[in-house]
Amino acid sequence: MPETAEPMNTEERNAFITAKLNEGVSLSDIQKLLAKQGVSMTYLDLRLLADELKVNWKKQDPKDAPKSPAKPADVLDKGAKPGGTTVTVSKLVRPGAAMSGSVAFASGAKADWVLGNDGRLGLIPAPGSAKPTEDDLVGFQAELQRKLGGG
Repeated sequence: MPETAEPMNTEERNAFITAKLNEGVSLSDIQKLLAKQGVSMTYLDLRLLADELKVNWKKQDPKDAPKSPAKPADVLDKGAKPGGTTVTVSKLVRPGAAMSGSVAFASGAKADWVLGNDGRLGLIPAPGSAKPTEDDLVGFQAELQRKLGGG
């Protein structure tokens, strides 16, 4: 049973949610903390309310949170040549793939790439993008190997 004598009013609840979000606490954890305070909210209600509050959302963005010492992508992107091929590795992998990501070729063409479980590498051109040149493909393979630590 919650130990609060009286439930939070709307203003107190909103201030509590804002403070916790600005500390980087996840919505699901805030939902649990609210329940301990005697405030019952669905996740969707909490999410919709959070959209209306003044929150520093960068604290919630895992890619901005310095949780690992140095990401390989950060190190390699600093050494990349301006106007060269840029490869990103997605944290969310496409179904049926071992790895996936996107590539912006030196020529300006763009595509998504997929490394299948069978080891095959595939490209899915972005809608409206030009076809990559042979030099683009060679640059992509070299950059992907560097990105994955193989070269």
